[in-house]
Amino acid sequence: MAVVGTIAAIWRYPVKSMAGEQLTSSMVSTQGLLGDRGWALRDEQAKEIRGAKKMPSLMLCEATYLGDPTEQHIPAVAMRLPDGTTLKSTDPEASARLSDFLGRAVTLWPQQPASATEHYRRGAPDNPDMQTELREIFGRVSGEPIPDLSVFPREIFEFTSPLGTYFDAFPLHVLTTASLDTLAQQNPNAQWDARRFRPNFVIATNAEQRGLVEANWCGHSLKIGGLTLQCNLPTPRCVMTTQALPGLEKDPSVLRTIVRDAAQNLGVYAVVQTPGRIAVGDTVELL
Repeated sequence: MAVVGTIAAIWRYPVKSMAGEQLTSSMVSTQGLLGDRGWALRDEQAKEIRGAKKMPSLMLCEATYLGDPTEQHIPAVAMRLPDGTTLKSTDPEASARLSDFLGRAVTLWPQQPASATEHYRRGAPDNPDMQTELREIFGRVSGEPIPDLSVFPREIFEFTSPLGTYFDAFPLHVLTTASLDTLAQQNPNAQWDARRFRPNFVIATNAEQRGLVEANWCGHSLKIGGLTLQCNLPTPRCVMTTQALPGLEKDPSVLRTIVRDAAQNLGVYAVVQTPGRIAVGDTVELL
């Protein structure tokens, strides 16, 4: 075992693609942080669950829980729009007001059971040319490669997320300060704020950990407090990394740098091996 750093931040995202909540501690189950991506929007025209890859204005909204999530219960949420308007998921007009804000018909949904396959099924792509569709989703410009999608679970090609969840592919996303610092050296004019990359855990790495370190952790396990997780694969970055957030301006150069200098990836996806509690300040050990 080797100590590689400590937990600097814990984030959960009550509503898929909206800004999240920073926690000091949390229980982590096999499905990730309790309540993470507990809610999502369904695009009623596209007939599928969608996030900021297609509706970037969602990233300007903020969401917080009105109660404590458990493995069996997803509480109501409050959502703050950029103009300061606050909505609650319990408001009868919540979906209509979100539709007005986004300029398209959407409905707000809590997680549904894995058996609700039609709820999670993908609709038709916006562009019948799949290469063009993928370039738009991943924000790739001419000459840039599209990520290798064969490494992802086959389930997410039929459904918008693993059934019973609103994750893109895996329940946890881990990011290190070493990687952020490395890319900041390559593009010092950009703001390498962790919020752009929507991690669950930000690890403040030890001084000897340099470069894109978490990319080398794939296939290995991390022990953090009472939690053990396995790092599965580097996280391919998409157009969401370029979008504006509260306090951060839109910046396409962030993604250009990741594609050019980090093989398109930043952070790692992970799965839970042993559930447990995690807290800011916990030591992170590479097993």
